[in-house]
Amino acid sequence: MALTLTLLVPLLAAIALVAIPGESRVERGIALGSTVVTAVLAVVTVWSRSEVDAPWIRALGVRWHFGIDGISAALVLLTALLTVAVVAHALAGPIPRGGTGSTFLGCILLVETGALATFMARDAVLFFIAFEVVLVPMWVLVRRFGDDHVPDETRADAAGRFVLFTVLGSTLMLVGILLLVHHQGTSDLTLLAERHGEGLSHSLQVAIAALLLLGLGIKVPLWPVHTWLPSAHTVAPTAGSVLLAAVLLKMGTYGIVRLAVATVPQGVAALSPVLALLGVTGILWGGLACLVERDLKRLIAYSSVAHMGFVALALAAGNETGLQAALFGNIAHGVVAALLFFVVGDLKEQWGSADLRVARAALRDKAPRFGLALVVGLAAALGLPGLVSFWGEFLALYAAWSPAPGRPVALFRVCVALGAVGLALAAAYALRVARIVWAGEGSEEATGPAAEPVADARGARWAVALALVVAVVALGLLPHLLLRLSDAASAGLLSGAGVVP
Repeated sequence: MALTLTLLVPLLAAIALVAIPGESRVERGIALGSTVVTAVLAVVTVWSRSEVDAPWIRALGVRWHFGIDGISAALVLLTALLTVAVVAHALAGPIPRGGTGSTFLGCILLVETGALATFMARDAVLFFIAFEVVLVPMWVLVRRFGDDHVPDETRADAAGRFVLFTVLGSTLMLVGILLLVHHQGTSDLTLLAERHGEGLSHSLQVAIAALLLLGLGIKVPLWPVHTWLPSAHTVAPTAGSVLLAAVLLKMGTYGIVRLAVATVPQGVAALSPVLALLGVTGILWGGLACLVERDLKRLIAYSSVAHMGFVALALAAGNETGLQAALFGNIAHGVVAALLFFVVGDLKEQWGSADLRVARAALRDKAPRFGLALVVGLAAALGLPGLVSFWGEFLALYAAWSPAPGRPVALFRVCVALGAVGLALAAAYALRVARIVWAGEGSEEATGPAAEPVADARGARWAVALALVVAVVALGLLPHLLLRLSDAASAGLLSGAGVVP
């Protein structure tokens, strides 16, 4: 019952909000109340590891099968808790212009519903359907509620690019799923993981893995199919940017683990050198772009490409440490990206833009709470030991140094060396942003007198930022809290033992 309600509560609330025109305390109460209830239900569901399994489309053998295991538990909690933060943050300020407040909040809850269903789906066809649920509400958030400081054509281009890339990826993923289900005779992800590719020829595994990796790689996004992400982040409202970075990107990497690594391991192993190279290229490309990027939101978007490159490298390693690193890195990036987008979104509301070329008053002096949150987020983004991102990136490099048998060790060690260069680039661009925004020194291109100081964070928005700062530090000092969740499940998935609680 808890699992069913975890999906049903945000869905019904979203339908009610979209159907209610206007904006009032009732809609705000429905949005915040439903997200809090969903978060509590998600905790109960993860704790009890409950499961729902019933016939759905009998003619196709598709079942209404949802469940929680060690692979998905942390992602379910991240999605539910972050949605509470997103709604609380949105209600603490003006709703972005472009439509009614109820529509805006309803789209947020629809994204939450689709993401939770994706992470809990135990049927491959059901996974695809849940994966697609988030497409339309996220398009609405970008297109209708995006930055009103940019022309309408820019919002339309960003939203259209997001849809076209995502639909292309979904189409490739669907073809891979249909091939897998046709040749295995089942769409049950638990059974497919137990078979571990048994009965499939090597060439067929490679073909299925290629379709799944390419389709899901667009969602991650991997270089060079990442070009939709910076424009979407730049235009999206703060709520959209947070959900996009902290939740939607994780659906891609989670899908790689659940659909590809677990079901066609030989195909993934054959393509692992390509995956590793694409991941490392993304690390370097994203880092170099951040060094010269002038828009702060766009810079954080490029940093996401770099961070997800570490996740791809960890998955390519093919060993248990790599899988653990990928799962940990997913959560780490979700928390850090959410913190940075919340802070930058608040600053942009007051600045009117996120252009680093405009001289700004120093946050350390004029808005110390914003300054603290920004510095912690930047320190975590560069992988500083003691903060959450360090463990995902360090373990990714450690896993890739000694990859699973059958993978080219020399190539992977070159990738590790290049990944270490990426860490240096991360330190460089993080310090660049800190110098310009936190210290207020301005960029070399900055002109004119420093802008008026911004009002510091307070109320619900400060509570959200502070909670994320605590999470960044706590998970950095106590990484076993996350690693313990997925330890047994990671070992079982790689051994073909199916899903282990």
